[in-house]
Amino acid sequence: MTQEKTPEKALEKSQRDSQAPHSARIWNYWLGGKDCYEVDREVGDAIQAVNPEIVHVARAQRAFLARAVSHLVQDAGILQFLDIGTGLPTIDNTHDVAQRHDPGARIVYVDHDPVVLRHAEALLTSTPQGATDYIEADLRDPASILRQAAHTLDFDKPVALMLLGVVAHVTDDHAYTLVEELKSALPGGSHLVLCDSTAEYHPEATRAMVEQWNNTSDNPRVNRSPAQIARFFDGLELAEPGLTSVSRWRPAVTGAGVPAPVSSYGGVGRKP
Repeated sequence: MTQEKTPEKALEKSQRDSQAPHSARIWNYWLGGKDCYEVDREVGDAIQAVNPEIVHVARAQRAFLARAVSHLVQDAGILQFLDIGTGLPTIDNTHDVAQRHDPGARIVYVDHDPVVLRHAEALLTSTPQGATDYIEADLRDPASILRQAAHTLDFDKPVALMLLGVVAHVTDDHAYTLVEELKSALPGGSHLVLCDSTAEYHPEATRAMVEQWNNTSDNPRVNRSPAQIARFFDGLELAEPGLTSVSRWRPAVTGAGVPAPVSSYGGVGRKP
């Protein structure tokens, strides 16, 4: 029997949420969002103290998402997106960018966290012509993701699989098996957009950040080398400029010159 959700129970749950740091809310804090508690800000500041670059990484990843989605809609004609490990909604989410270019775009967000689910249900909307859906599922269960996503996406047509900052939370080589299972279910012409943290540029600070994160967060993570991140794109055709720091993946042209690299590598790959 379903337990009744009384106001008292809702308040109790909210109080529990506010007492423990939460990885999605910490990331939201670094992005400049307001969906976080004091405990999240404290942990976020502690992580930033050992790795001052982390805020730049978070914001560079978000900008990479916007540029990659714009490319896929405008240049590759992709109108379906499966965004796994979406985190808390903030500015320029996948559906915001995609439907800005084509209102008919269809997006399915996936996360395993009920905290994210509550925010997503309230904040993720869609154009009338397109669709935006949210499913509660774990990257470690690709079959469930694909089954539920099929209610909104047509897997006979190309799909963009979005894995931004999420495969690091599968800390062993099983991550490659999971991504391969998802890639295998997609038709030719589909794309993989993936990025994650690496210790390529600031190894000591990045390792210290991961250690601090794992000591305080509920969702452990690992750094991978660029070569290890490249393995996720096996069998795919990488779009120019290939696998690179996300800040240098087709950056906007400004008078400031080429952006400085950040400790997150990513790319966009097409399935033949």
